[in-house]
Amino acid sequence: MDFLSSSAFAALLFGALSSVSLPIGAVIGLRTKPSRAVISAVMSFGAGSLIAAISFELVNPAVEREGAGFVPLALGLLFGCLLFIALSGMADEGGAWVRKRSTVLSKLRRVKKGEANALLEHLGRVDILRNLPADQVQALIPYIDQLTLPAGKPVFIQGSAGESMFIIDSGLVRIEYVDEGGARKLVDELGEGQTFGEMALIWHAPRTADAIPLVETKAFVIHRGDFETLMESSPELKAAVGALAAERGRTGKIPAAAVSGEEWVRKASRSLDESAFRATEAEIKAAAATGRSGAATAIWLGLLLDGVPESLVIGAGMTGFSASPALIAGLFMANLPESLSSSSMMKDSGMKSGRIMWMWTSLVIAVGVGALIGNLISNLLAPFAHSLFEGLAAGSMLAMTAQTMLPEAYERSVRMVGLFTVLGFIATVFFHTLG
Repeated sequence: MDFLSSSAFAALLFGALSSVSLPIGAVIGLRTKPSRAVISAVMSFGAGSLIAAISFELVNPAVEREGAGFVPLALGLLFGCLLFIALSGMADEGGAWVRKRSTVLSKLRRVKKGEANALLEHLGRVDILRNLPADQVQALIPYIDQLTLPAGKPVFIQGSAGESMFIIDSGLVRIEYVDEGGARKLVDELGEGQTFGEMALIWHAPRTADAIPLVETKAFVIHRGDFETLMESSPELKAAVGALAAERGRTGKIPAAAVSGEEWVRKASRSLDESAFRATEAEIKAAAATGRSGAATAIWLGLLLDGVPESLVIGAGMTGFSASPALIAGLFMANLPESLSSSSMMKDSGMKSGRIMWMWTSLVIAVGVGALIGNLISNLLAPFAHSLFEGLAAGSMLAMTAQTMLPEAYERSVRMVGLFTVLGFIATVFFHTLG
């Protein structure tokens, strides 16, 4: 066996060794029910370990490599990061977003934010709301309900107290009133995107007409109680509503809004409260179960995407039949919490244990083969290209750590993240001293 083949074989061996913690973590996740604090601790520990491994085993050697230096490393880090973000986004669009809790949370956040922006489009058509500060009104979004209004049943009747305003999402509502002679008079028939009952938000007066759905109608509802609670916490909004009510009382009309609907929506969208898009545990489990029902291949490809950079790094860093203990240990410790957390969530969503174990075990083989390929490629590269290649892998790993590992650790337990990230970093530094 010549030097090249020995080095390639070693890369295959150590690549598989660094990732054997994947099925180990899967077994732990499937057979136990780790607490949020435990998952946060091992996830942040693994992230700290991985950051240290990248720093010592990739960044330092690349910077000091003769004929290379800082520039190719920096370029590689940047392009590796951008490449991971792009490929991860493509994988998520294909269904791989269900592979980890952090990616599920990210998907749900995007969906909720999209729904909020769509709802703002409706609010921007309401003259009363466009007269109010957009950055304050947007805070109503989490409190807006969607109701199904049955055909023929009045939503409210003339003379009743005004407690809510309605925005029609789909359907048709007839607005009519009874005149002094007892005859019913048609005011209007309203469809998608139109509103009724909006005076209830600023004018405490009885309803002046009946609202009767002509077909089954879906509508968004803003309750006056929620609106008043928001006003009490926002002096600016309270003052604007007071001025609007005074103008309506003086002239009998709502003045034309000073801003267009598009401009109002843009201002409101920029002020959306990100905390309003946080998913509940029930939503996370439901989304994961729904997504996993037909996305096994996409999940596996997403997991492979997370593992490819580390495999290339192992192969590129091989010298003969030896490998850095810090790098192998760092990757081993980073892989364990990844599969532990993901497997636990996969199990909760109904995926069979056999399929889960197959996914993680096959990745051990894939990472080993990737390390072999990385070794063969790196041996053919000039110093500049070698550092660029290492930078690509390191940038991808750092992006993966920042996008998936640390957010999940933080989401599960804020208090654990800092300490265990540092402990993971220290552990890999220790292994580095052994090398």
